[in-house]
Amino acid sequence: MAHVKPARARPVWLAGALALLAVVMIAGLLGGAADIAPWQVVLQVADWLPFVSADAGLTPVEQGLLYELRLPRVLLAAVVGGLLAMAGAGYQGVFRNPLADPYLLGAAAGAGLTTTVAVVLLPGSALTTPVAAFAGAVGGVFLAYGLGSAAGRTGGTATLVLAGVAVTSFLTAIQTFVQQLGVEELRRVYSWILGDVGGGWEQVRLVLPYAVVAAAVLLAHGRMLDVLAVGDEEAGALGVRATRVRFVVLLAASLATAAAVAVSGLIGFVGIVVPHAVRRLAGGSYRSVLPLSLIGGAAFLVLADLLARTVIAPAELPIGVVTMFVGAPFFVAVLRMTRGTAT
Repeated sequence: MAHVKPARARPVWLAGALALLAVVMIAGLLGGAADIAPWQVVLQVADWLPFVSADAGLTPVEQGLLYELRLPRVLLAAVVGGLLAMAGAGYQGVFRNPLADPYLLGAAAGAGLTTTVAVVLLPGSALTTPVAAFAGAVGGVFLAYGLGSAAGRTGGTATLVLAGVAVTSFLTAIQTFVQQLGVEELRRVYSWILGDVGGGWEQVRLVLPYAVVAAAVLLAHGRMLDVLAVGDEEAGALGVRATRVRFVVLLAASLATAAAVAVSGLIGFVGIVVPHAVRRLAGGSYRSVLPLSLIGGAAFLVLADLLARTVIAPAELPIGVVTMFVGAPFFVAVLRMTRGTAT
């Protein structure tokens, strides 16, 4: 029987990832038209902490700029990036395929379709958006899973990924049709499709409960995903119910994807880029991959948003364009590395 090493994320990697995230978030707070010194930003952030008092010397306008505009944007980018990266790692663990990703398995396309329907047919009802996104994400994944299973077992998880691509194309086509039914909402939907983390505190408060639940469930299943990696029979012998674990992780990863899509739109490739970088650096145990993907995904998307805001300043790139520039060549590299190994 294959031996499963019960490795946890090493403290040095967690500390390094958290330090990187802190630096990137401070940089995100610095990015913008207003020129605020880094030491003033650090002091102001410290002043926001409980039981800490620090005078950053900022004017009320500068304080409002940091608190009302930049801080919620940085936090939303961090939450969305962490959710997408964890969801990608979860899908890869369930399907045992390094190419599994919220956007390749139909989860993001399903969430995008149902959210578009909510925006066009139920405008102004923010409470319907996360519910619609979750239903679409779960539906997209299970549609891809059903289609891949119907195609036969000989293709393995590679067949599931191909089925996900087909489902994604189909759902995207329907989404495009729905957009045309609400021309007055087309600009909003188009902006949402390209990704946006500038929704403010309202969006941060909206996504946090879903993010906490999804992250807690995925982190709790890291050891079981390691056991699944050795095969279902071996997992059963170790007391792990493979079907139940897959179902729960799929739901949690779909909830993470839906929550991210509902507040930020379609931001691709985070779920492939970050987990693969983590595996290269810290090994393949999901007890390391999941928490480090959460932190690394947060840092990655905060940095991507910073680039989106500064590359063509004072204009702004959609954040999805930045992640595509990074993710597309990365995906090609992953595809070359895994060619002939997906089963």
